[in-house]
Amino acid sequence: MNLIYFVIALAGGVGLAFQAAINSRLAAGIGSQPLMGAFFSFAVGAIFLGLISLFQGNWNAVAAGIGQISWWKWLGGILGGTFVFISTFLAPKIGLTNMAFLFILGQLTAGLFIDGFGLAQMPIREIFWWKYLGLGVMLVGLTFFMFGDKISELFH
Repeated sequence: MNLIYFVIALAGGVGLAFQAAINSRLAAGIGSQPLMGAFFSFAVGAIFLGLISLFQGNWNAVAAGIGQISWWKWLGGILGGTFVFISTFLAPKIGLTNMAFLFILGQLTAGLFIDGFGLAQMPIREIFWWKYLGLGVMLVGLTFFMFGDKISELFH
């Protein structure tokens, strides 16, 4: 695989952490309303992508195919908006690191099922035992990270 893809993914993760922090501050500035903060953030993002699409998009291909899209393929926008809201809501409540750990664990678990069963018409990828082991190690790490103080109290 191309190294640049890994760098882009890492940068995307950094962006997600900052997005949650910034959106939570946006929500605080408009009456402590996470839903409205997420709405305005998503609206600004939609406008930004719309402007870029004006110059980069193949609008003929869009016009030719948009009427043939299955209904479930539109759920990505709902999931994206929900993610923005959840991160805006949770960031100040549980902290960015706890939130990111849980998001990553959820993404890896879902990704394992999507890859293993070819859900959402994705290509099926063979899932090996070490992937399950890695997910288990992350779960143990998450437990220590989030509850390490309580765990250490048990041994004192």
